[in-house]
Amino acid sequence: MSESEKISPTAYATGYMWYRLGLSHEVLATPRGKRLDRLFQLLLVALRPIGGLPFDDLMLARHQGIDSILTRAIEAGRVGQVIEIAAGLSGRGLRMAKRYGGRILYLETDLPAMVATKRGLLGKAGLLTEKHAVVELDALADSGVRSLAAVAATLNPNVGTAIITEGLMNYLDPPVARALWARIARQLQCFPHGLYLSDAYLRTGNTSLNVRIFRKVLAGFVRGGMHVHFASNEDGLELMREAGFQQATMHDPRNLPETCVIAQRPGARRVRILEASLSKGQ
Repeated sequence: MSESEKISPTAYATGYMWYRLGLSHEVLATPRGKRLDRLFQLLLVALRPIGGLPFDDLMLARHQGIDSILTRAIEAGRVGQVIEIAAGLSGRGLRMAKRYGGRILYLETDLPAMVATKRGLLGKAGLLTEKHAVVELDALADSGVRSLAAVAATLNPNVGTAIITEGLMNYLDPPVARALWARIARQLQCFPHGLYLSDAYLRTGNTSLNVRIFRKVLAGFVRGGMHVHFASNEDGLELMREAGFQQATMHDPRNLPETCVIAQRPGARRVRILEASLSKGQ
């Protein structure tokens, strides 16, 4: 099978997890996702004797942290269009479309198999609109109809735009990740304001035995490698500047009002919310 014909087990598992945590719609909680989510929870229970990580806390901190920054950008009028890359079965697009209605255009993107699956689920439930769509996008393509450039070209060049890559970058090896960051920065330069949001992890503080074992378990679950791209906050900011962004911040969930409570839990403190931006005329 080609990559476009596969759907990662984590897409189904996290789709159900978001529903279980109250952040998604029941239509995206598939039976397969429920089975895989339970399997993953059993794996986490098995890791508890060696200090297994509270995975739900980490996922909530990153998801709600991204939501909070995106929400402020929309309400401030800086962003009116969103492209979420590798959106999987996340419920963010539904939540944002319901909250802001015609004020924003939200494009959830993924490879063809996931697009067909999600479009089918949402379409059957009557949950897609002209302002909320699911479209094909290959994040690693430099050109072609499925490239980021092609999708971005369908947007209004006079409206601020955000691009989100939650849960994607750690599956990419460093050269591929850097190429994608540069690709995102180039496309955001086409809009009056460009905002990039992602979860991020630091090698500092994430090298304990339980974290290394957890990473290996997760890599086996998703059948692929896992990469931590940033040695430190400063390293992450420098990589964003090299990619072409004018400004960047690595948010600690403890410092965001929306995540400061959950970030008191150890698992949630292991993630950072990466915010990078650029604006025309600066």
